[in-house]
Amino acid sequence: MKKTLPLPKGFSAAGISAGIKKKKKDMALIVSDVPAESAAVFTTNQVKAAPVKWDIKVVENNGAQAIVMNSGNANACTGEQGMADAEAMAALTAGKLGIKPINVFVCSTGTIGKPLPMDKIAGGIELLFDDLSPENGMDAAEAMMTTDLVSKTVTAEIELDGKTARITGLAKGSGMIEPNMATMLAFILTDAAVEKHALQCALRVAADMSFNRITVDGDRSTNDSVICLANGKAGNEVISQNSKHWKLFVQTLERLLFELSMMIVKDGEGATRVITVRVKGAATNGEAEEAARAVANSMLNKTAWAGKRPNWGRIMDAIGYSYAQVQENKVDIDYNDVPAVRNGMTAGTPEEDLIAAVSKEAFTIHINLNLGSGSTVVYTCNCTEDYVRINAE
Repeated sequence: MKKTLPLPKGFSAAGISAGIKKKKKDMALIVSDVPAESAAVFTTNQVKAAPVKWDIKVVENNGAQAIVMNSGNANACTGEQGMADAEAMAALTAGKLGIKPINVFVCSTGTIGKPLPMDKIAGGIELLFDDLSPENGMDAAEAMMTTDLVSKTVTAEIELDGKTARITGLAKGSGMIEPNMATMLAFILTDAAVEKHALQCALRVAADMSFNRITVDGDRSTNDSVICLANGKAGNEVISQNSKHWKLFVQTLERLLFELSMMIVKDGEGATRVITVRVKGAATNGEAEEAARAVANSMLNKTAWAGKRPNWGRIMDAIGYSYAQVQENKVDIDYNDVPAVRNGMTAGTPEEDLIAAVSKEAFTIHINLNLGSGSTVVYTCNCTEDYVRINAE
């Protein structure tokens, strides 16, 4: 039986194989029946793919109505032709809908530096419209995947003014994942009515609490995009930052994006463990962030976790070379609730207890720098031989 994904009112989707990838689905389309308010956050990489440059223009306008995407080719570092191809994807989609190209978001993900096969893209857009349906959300989610092992979707419903509004999220991401953001795409759809500025603020807050809290391998992509469309079909009073439903909407959005981000970490290329790195006692929140990211991105740590080795010396090393202030003799480290380090030296816990802690599929590393009130959290995964195999192709 085909898996389904409940889409909000007024949204349809499709996912098909256009031949960009061998056998697998590689193009997706999401359409709102009516113009929608839009918000987006994009990669902070200085090298941005052509579709990202196009989408920055789209989000500045009102009335976005569609997202068209392809996987298997990033359309990045492709020069003027790449921009022309991104605009052509928007124009071909817009033509089928009878709208302006500037109201169509375009997303691509895959290999950098290769021109898009526009003959396959054009044919794929025709196939997408043939398959467009409110029942085909899972097809779109599958078409987004690259090295992902599983599709990533979430949905929730909230009551607004006696109306039921739905929020649905689709995401892809497995490798090249580093905060601000990563090789990931996420499309957030809602039939709630939300004012445009409020929608952008809500998305930014939610992304900072989720997608910008994760790292798989420390690499930041050229194509990262999180796009949110709100078409108002639920019929609620328009949500603004001053409205009574603002807090509920933001909290729900945060929860859904966090669920999607953790699916990405769990599906990290070759990953077998999810690790939470919590730092407190830093001089500032920013310094806590520096220390946590140093630990989470350290390949020495990530490979130790793959081998079930509680090598806390590598954690001490990482926080020491971070930009955070560190006084060695004040540092405490725990694996879950098992003490590993006290005052910068071994806590004397039996090795087998530490091994048991880091052998779990998910565990938390607690680091206390004991210097101030700064704190943060970062979510990451281990690194196995499979990561090398996947990325050696």
